Amino acid sequence: MPVSTTTYAIAAASVAAIGLVAIYAISMNDTGDRFAPCRGGAVGGGGSIGGPFTLTDENGKRVTEKDVLTGPSLVYFGYTFCPDICPTDTARNAEAVDALEEMGHEVTPVFISVDPSRDTPGILKEWTDYIHPRMIGLTGTPEEIAAVAREYRTYYMVPENPADDLYTVDHMTQTYLMLPQYGFVDFFTREATPEEIAERTACFIDAARK
Repeated sequence: MPVSTTTYAIAAASVAAIGLVAIYAISMNDTGDRFAPCRGGAVGGGGSIGGPFTLTDENGKRVTEKDVLTGPSLVYFGYTFCPDICPTDTARNAEAVDALEEMGHEVTPVFISVDPSRDTPGILKEWTDYIHPRMIGLTGTPEEIAAVAREYRTYYMVPENPADDLYTVDHMTQTYLMLPQYGFVDFFTREATPEEIAERTACFIDAARK
């Protein structure tokens, strides 16, 4: 089943909110924005998006953001039972990661489930390994997922008391670019191509090294 029109409206409003938070962060940065040439628009980071988390990875190990975000990472919130959007978006991210590897940059794709009741570590492992061998899948308790979603200013809604296991989860679809020492620096919408993601991510990585 397709994601509802209401979800797209909520997602659009939430993405706009992310932009406002990020622009404010840049305006408060006295040192200037070294990543300005890399951005697709007037949106940037500054630590206002993302933060500490403790979740369970696809191997059943408890991990924190310090274990997972050890290098440049593309972080996406979704769920493995998603009928179309999540597979498309994560496959695109995987393609961008492969293109970046050809450019000499190792970037880790990260998938955080917003459907922890169905996305057990075993299911996540099978799914993420199929999408990309380096993709890290993360799940947790409903409370832990809600906490990390708040940190990333993202939206999702699991149906209450679903009639069966075929329910869909409304959720936002942006991909976050995270860099060590900088945290969140930018995000990519569904419209971004693998080539655009690779080119802009490479720009950010190179700028961070200067």
